[in-house]
Amino acid sequence: MSSVAVLTQESFAEHRSGLAQQQVKVTALNSEEENDPPTYKEAFPPLPEKAPCLEAAQEPAGPWSKIRPIKASVITQVFHVPLEERKYKDMNQFGEGEQAKICLDIMQKTGAHLELSLAKDQGLSIMVSGKLEAVMKARKEIVARLQTQASATVAIPKEHHRFVIGKNGEKLQDLELKTATKIQIPRPDDPSNQIKITGTKEGIEKARHEILLISAEQDKRAVERLDVEKVYHPFIAGPYNKLVSELMQDTGTRINIPPPSVNKTEIVFTGEKEQLAQAVARVKKIYEEKANSFTVSSVSAPSWLHRFIIGKKGQNLAKITQQMPKVHIEFTEGEDKITLEGPTEDVNVAQEQIEVMVKDLINRMDYAEINVDHKFHRHLIGKNGANINRIKDLYKVSVRIPPDNEKSNLIRIEGDPQGVQQAKKELLELASRMENERTKDLIIEQKFHRTIIGQKGERIREIREKFPEVIINFPDPAHKSDIVQLRGPKNEVEKCTKYMQKMVADLVENSFSISVPIFKQFHKNIIGKGGANIKKIREESNTKIDLPAENSNSETIVITGKRANCEAARHRILAIQKELANITEVEVSIPSKLHNSLIGTKGRFIRSIMEECGGVHIHFPTEGSGSDTVTIRGPAQDVEKAKKQLLHLAEEKQTKSYTVDLRAKPEYHKFLIGKGGGNIRKVRDNTGARIIFPTSEDKDQELITIMGTEEAVKEAQKELEALIKNLDNVVEDSMVVDPKHHRHFVIRRGQVLREIADEYGGVMVSFPRSGTQSDKVTLKGAKDCVEAAKKRIQEIIEDLEAQVTIECTIPQKFHRSIMGPKGSRIQQITRDYGVQIKFPDREENPAPVAEPAVQENGEESGEGKDGKDADPSSPKKCDIIIISGRREKCEAAKEALQALVPVTVEVEVPFDLHRYIIGQKGSGIRKMMDEFEVNIQVPAPELQSDIITITGLATNLDRAKAGLLERVKELQAEQEDRALRSFKLTVTVDPKYHPKIIGRKGAVITQIRTEHEVNIQFPDKDDESQAQDQITITGYEKNAEAARDAIMKIVGELEQMVSEDVTLDHRVHARIIGARGKAIRKIMDEFKVDIRFPQSGAPDPNCVTVTGLPENVEEAIDHILNLEEEYLADVVDNEAMQVYMKPSSHEESKAPSKGFVVRDAPWATVNNEKAPDMSSSEDFPSFGAQVAPKTLPWGPKR
Repeated sequence: MSSVAVLTQESFAEHRSGLAQQQVKVTALNSEEENDPPTYKEAFPPLPEKAPCLEAAQEPAGPWSKIRPIKASVITQVFHVPLEERKYKDMNQFGEGEQAKICLDIMQKTGAHLELSLAKDQGLSIMVSGKLEAVMKARKEIVARLQTQASATVAIPKEHHRFVIGKNGEKLQDLELKTATKIQIPRPDDPSNQIKITGTKEGIEKARHEILLISAEQDKRAVERLDVEKVYHPFIAGPYNKLVSELMQDTGTRINIPPPSVNKTEIVFTGEKEQLAQAVARVKKIYEEKANSFTVSSVSAPSWLHRFIIGKKGQNLAKITQQMPKVHIEFTEGEDKITLEGPTEDVNVAQEQIEVMVKDLINRMDYAEINVDHKFHRHLIGKNGANINRIKDLYKVSVRIPPDNEKSNLIRIEGDPQGVQQAKKELLELASRMENERTKDLIIEQKFHRTIIGQKGERIREIREKFPEVIINFPDPAHKSDIVQLRGPKNEVEKCTKYMQKMVADLVENSFSISVPIFKQFHKNIIGKGGANIKKIREESNTKIDLPAENSNSETIVITGKRANCEAARHRILAIQKELANITEVEVSIPSKLHNSLIGTKGRFIRSIMEECGGVHIHFPTEGSGSDTVTIRGPAQDVEKAKKQLLHLAEEKQTKSYTVDLRAKPEYHKFLIGKGGGNIRKVRDNTGARIIFPTSEDKDQELITIMGTEEAVKEAQKELEALIKNLDNVVEDSMVVDPKHHRHFVIRRGQVLREIADEYGGVMVSFPRSGTQSDKVTLKGAKDCVEAAKKRIQEIIEDLEAQVTIECTIPQKFHRSIMGPKGSRIQQITRDYGVQIKFPDREENPAPVAEPAVQENGEESGEGKDGKDADPSSPKKCDIIIISGRREKCEAAKEALQALVPVTVEVEVPFDLHRYIIGQKGSGIRKMMDEFEVNIQVPAPELQSDIITITGLATNLDRAKAGLLERVKELQAEQEDRALRSFKLTVTVDPKYHPKIIGRKGAVITQIRTEHEVNIQFPDKDDESQAQDQITITGYEKNAEAARDAIMKIVGELEQMVSEDVTLDHRVHARIIGARGKAIRKIMDEFKVDIRFPQSGAPDPNCVTVTGLPENVEEAIDHILNLEEEYLADVVDNEAMQVYMKPSSHEESKAPSKGFVVRDAPWATVNNEKAPDMSSSEDFPSFGAQVAPKTLPWGPKR
């Protein structure tokens, strides 16, 4: 480490004017200097002026005379290539061929413009225009590619080659561009001194001449080296290298002084011989003058004290260097000495000061070195240096831990002897504890890592707070590792391991997943109105339930959570399905080895059985479970059918299974299957083979799979191929359809025709255009498909001819309810019964009807009030719903519509329970209405009525009534329980004990409340009417008494306690309390006492109160008094240091500075010179008048 002396104004002036004849002292300024300030020109010397050029003298004076002319950026040069040097001499192809291509290429490469012309002597003239750089590059390319090349060599001394190349090869590149040649210089390791030049004869001569000139110039120059001790180099260089620069300028010699960082002593001179000799002589003179008045001395000081001598940011050293700026002080790392260089008198003064400083530091400083394995260093440092900074601050020491790349075990502690020993002891204890630490790898699946860490690290923070001594490291998510590393004391690591393993076990248990297939039509019932049912199942079973999207074909509901909870939720969902439909469940035993082959690729085989048997659900056990039980669930008839097919298929698989793939166009599949699967069932019954068609999810939509015995499969294949062949045979046929029925087929964008085409192999049905009165309908497609389509059209016509229209009278107010959300109920009836339903238009201004307080039921009431002339027996037009279709279907649809008319029942519920049934903001009643799909009307409070009305479908009313009565029972039971829970007990406790009963942040009282399930109320301090010593306990009688006993037990303990005041110097309070109160909390926990420090502004700032059991209080007081004695010594030392560090009184009372004063300043002169006038056009000429922009007819240019 080295120190740099500070250069003051005086020493700077001394250097500038050469060497002063006598020393100038810095400590005081004499009166002459104060009274005789420097002149303006001495303080601010003017820059050297250039000699005025002759041209400038001839120019007329004016504001624009100093502006330099702007050179043109584009230049033009002409190059001539003689006939004998031309590379391409074909006279017939001028402007064509290879020569023209090369010119175009040069233009593209360089950006210059080339024009070629042929002279009378058949020489080639090339005019090149462009920027200078582009022209030079183009010239080089022309010479290289259009002119024949020659080569020559030139020999110059090897040491001159580098001058030809120049800095970074710039000189060589410039030379090649100027001469349009290629110059090859041998490498430094090549002994040859021959330089090869390639180009035109003219270019070679120019390049040869330039190289020889460079060599000749170097021959005239000489080099001399002068060995001068490094300490004198700054005096030769001068301030800011000014002295050496002036020397180089005067003599024209280049002087190279090695920089301070380079350990060389020789100064190198380069230049003309005579001028070089002058420069050397002048440098020697400076050196000799300085050597006679210069001393080098050293002070012995241990190397570890060097940084304390230098001080923080060099403060200590700056004091010495400011007094003696000419002294250079150098610290060498690893050496126990300090070197001083400079004038003898100054060096002696500086040496004395440093020796005093060293002696003082040795007396009051110490150091210690300890060996700690480097792998523990980062743990000693702590996160963001927390541990090591705490030790440094606590013991007022400096701790130097080597960096990781050094792999060194040595830690050095420096500072106060007592602090060094304490820090050493603590560091060794920490290291010893780390050596006893244990590292354990815990295998946790990576999918659980994020859950364990928690959102924003909340969960892992809790674990770390629970086990503060254990370091938990999770692997990088990118590494896909399951290893979590725990490090810390053995016992703590074991406890943390068990805790985390339990957490992982809970996560594994809660991540159990089960899939439940539920018929799609029952999903809405499982969800319930507004999601009420599914929400209830989720909350009560504590599981996550995911249902497939509405537009999805999937019927599977996924339940996730604990196994037992998942099973419970599954049971409840299946119970809803069973309740809604006649669902049975059958178990079939099939060997587990056959399960995969029965399921088929991506479940194709099993899906075909499920679809064929009315969508039953077939559940196979999980792979590897070893179970043979297969569960079939669905309507009883379909389940039996699926069971037979599954057992038959399993039997075939066990005997002999044969499979064949067949291909057919997807549009033929529906026809091959037939209506209700009739066609395919016929083939299956005839042959005994199973035929599987692709689903919409399969990639290959043409593939049909036939499986079974070989004989059966071949027979089925033959029948299907015959059917497919017939379908490929396209025919055209026609039939007669009465024009009055045409509209039925073509309405709704031909929906009926589209359905026929889908069902019958894509057959095309063409009806005549409207207005032609033709009854001929054309069908085109496969023969069998056309016949089947004709048959279907005939059936539709028969239905239309047999169609009747009936009326169904339902009051208009119920129409919206019957339609259902988005007309879903009506759409279902039209699909189920194959009828058309038309609702009447709404009556715009119905006659007012006096409505009772309770909502009306489905019974007709007040019909006679519609108008004076209305016939009570005849229904209103707005109440009549028209149903069209076959008579028997219309009647069935009418019954279905009437079943949707809501009815009302009344339930008697005690008035005082109404508000609990309604719930907070109506949530309770809303939940019941959603669950039972009814409307529940509670009477207004002012009526004081006990009657609640329920309106809805007859099928839902019984369930809703039972649910409401069940809720009433629950509320009555809660009322009774509330009466028992409202038992009150009062305890008398002295108010001074209240804070202790409450505890820190209410911890104690919260524990009593939670443990005994009671409410404990303390008196309000601000309410004087309340008794301040009464504590009220509310809850069950037994629990309230137990809570009272717990409080009295605490009071008994508190009454045994004593309080003692102890006088502690207020200056050590902060140290005893510690950062964020950690230290004082530790003392309170250790001695089981409460310690209270005085508030700011207290009468006695030194009074500290200790409360607790007598023996504990005594021990705690002894402990804190010992701490006071220890910390007080540090406080006194620090205060003494602060006094020592304060600036002396004479520095503080220094007179205010007058500032920097100069004589003969331009602003102080009395002559005619004046400051330039900024408004004068002569002093500040303008750039000419602004020119108004031309206005073009098409607006401004873009």
